[in-house]
Amino acid sequence: MLSRRRKADKGGSGGRAGGQPNSLFGEILDWMLAPLLFLWPISIIVTHNVADNIANQPYDRALADSVRSLARLVSVEGGQVEVHFPAPPRALFRADQDDTVYYQVANQSGETITGDREIPWVPPPPIVLAEEVLYRDEVIHGEEVRVAYQFLKAWPEPASPLVLVQVAETRNKRSDLASRVVTGVLLPQFAIIPLAVVLVWVGLTRGIAPLNRLQSLIRRRRPTDLSPIVPASVPEEVRPLIVAFNDMMARLEENLQAQQRFIADAAHQMRTPLTGLKMQTDLALLESDPEQLRASLTQIGQSADRASHLINQLLSLARAEASFEKLYTVEPVDLEAVVREVAQDLFPRALAKNIDLGVESSGQVLQVEGNAVLLREMIKNLMDNAIKYTPRGGSVTARTRHPGAPILEVEDTGAGIPEADRERVFERFYRVLGSGVDGSGLGLPIVREIAELHRATVTLSPNAGGRGTVAQVVFPRSHVAPPPLPAHGDYFTLG
Repeated sequence: MLSRRRKADKGGSGGRAGGQPNSLFGEILDWMLAPLLFLWPISIIVTHNVADNIANQPYDRALADSVRSLARLVSVEGGQVEVHFPAPPRALFRADQDDTVYYQVANQSGETITGDREIPWVPPPPIVLAEEVLYRDEVIHGEEVRVAYQFLKAWPEPASPLVLVQVAETRNKRSDLASRVVTGVLLPQFAIIPLAVVLVWVGLTRGIAPLNRLQSLIRRRRPTDLSPIVPASVPEEVRPLIVAFNDMMARLEENLQAQQRFIADAAHQMRTPLTGLKMQTDLALLESDPEQLRASLTQIGQSADRASHLINQLLSLARAEASFEKLYTVEPVDLEAVVREVAQDLFPRALAKNIDLGVESSGQVLQVEGNAVLLREMIKNLMDNAIKYTPRGGSVTARTRHPGAPILEVEDTGAGIPEADRERVFERFYRVLGSGVDGSGLGLPIVREIAELHRATVTLSPNAGGRGTVAQVVFPRSHVAPPPLPAHGDYFTLG
């Protein structure tokens, strides 16, 4: 599968550049500790609110008792509301050195009957319940206070006016109690959090120990040991990675075996022309007749050409088999332009055999994702094979179409390929018997190798117009409709 090659950053990458984790251990530790550090301030706020509620409850009950006690001292005499204190009010409300206590008795109009005028007056609620004590927070002389208040009826009649009884207390004791509660909760956390970090560290260290053992196992392997790792011997979470690793090792072993077979086949194929070349050279050295010597030198030149062609084909096949994503840039390639360039390069060969070499255009810019060097090599091999196996006076046509996916076809009027051999000709060094043409048997294997690298398929079929063969290469479907070509005509020939 092809993929675009992305340029590496000039500055390189280190640490966690680009968002890539540098350490699995550090990544897990971060994801465990970061939420903990984020939740800790929230827990402090929640604890403080809970502590305030806890501190309010006993002091609110005390304030409520004070309000009820003050309400029992309220009486009506001669239509006037009066309050009779049996003792000094400060003693009655148990004032202390920590907090300041305020009290007030006011009528329905907000006029203070007795007590401290600093306490703000509040209107009565829509429904006044007997013995109900309400609470609110106020500020007196710049200090926050807690106010407990109750509404009383001056006399039993329903239309009786209401009397407001209020007792307020600063929040110093409440704040001290809440601070003690918060301190009592948070101090153990200061000891628990570092201990939790240590325990998490130890747990992660023990948890990734199997990964360290797996790393040691792989490092101890010999370079030639491509045997699979038993998935059952690793933790369950790592098994998919090990299965993928085993698959990669299997593909690598298959590639190495293919390379070994290629080297053996190449050595065998190279031995024959080199041996013939050496024998023809020895015979030429023994010749004294100029005509025979010239004939021997001609054969030597032809043998050298065949050996050079074989070497070039071997190099092309090796280059196609290489991981070209590391060597060549993958980019949009204009298939039409490459076909025309190759046809122009091969025109002299076609002209020498009196072959009509033509190119049929699709009328569109057929862009395929791939490597221009390898695509040119593939098209060259297809057209070169067609010219080579087409007799004198025949025709070879390179055709491009786009019926939804880019298609390249090379059609010739040669002898054709028997149906039994149409798949075997893609094997290395295989040649159809009785063709009468010298070849290396590597042209079509190179074509298939390059096509597979570009996710394309190659098929051979008989020429529907009579003798010959049609080689068809179908590329992956294009996602963008290609633009039309300038008007040059749909067909032109080079011969």
